[in-house]
Amino acid sequence: MNLYTEVRSLIKKELVLEWRSKYALNGVLLYVAATVFICYQSFKRVDPITWNALFWVIMLFAAINAVAKSFMNESRGRQLYYYTLASPHAIIISKIIYNFLLMMLLSAIALFFYNVVFQNPIGDVPLYLLSVIIGSLSFSTAFTMISAIASKANNNATLMAILGFPIIVPILIGLIKLSKNAMDGLDRSVSGDEIMLLMGINVIVVVTSLLLFPYLWRE
Repeated sequence: MNLYTEVRSLIKKELVLEWRSKYALNGVLLYVAATVFICYQSFKRVDPITWNALFWVIMLFAAINAVAKSFMNESRGRQLYYYTLASPHAIIISKIIYNFLLMMLLSAIALFFYNVVFQNPIGDVPLYLLSVIIGSLSFSTAFTMISAIASKANNNATLMAILGFPIIVPILIGLIKLSKNAMDGLDRSVSGDEIMLLMGINVIVVVTSLLLFPYLWRE
């Protein structure tokens, strides 16, 4: 099979397994709903800056629960089976794409309920939605690769935290600045640097994943 066929088949496999169990999705949805409810009960009403910061904190921990376990839940037997069927590039690409789709779904649900509960106006809705899309992509690319590395170290949670911190911090800073500009309704040209920064980080992480994952996979 060529790369495209392998990636498509692996994504279909991920969707089928998730649809059958729904364990991870339901758990993260419960976390998002509970966190939004707790925020509402605690604050009742928040200013735009706090609204924006709380949203990204919720999405960060949703990503940790949903995406960071990508490879940790895979048994060695299943990994060996994948090794005989698909190339390592197809596996890492399919994981990133699937996690991106999952994060997009979670982000859409969280943003909808969060906006309904707190009713904070967003000055530039399309730009804010763009920041959510970029954020979903950034979380999926970063945590997928970190999960792959941690899974080869006996699912070491400490290693995952150490590897994730220097990647997630600049991503969060860029996302908060970009989404804050959208909330304030600033001219879109002001947000160009943040968009370029975030997309640059994504390109670096994806390229690194494609270069590094085949060596991890052989182990």
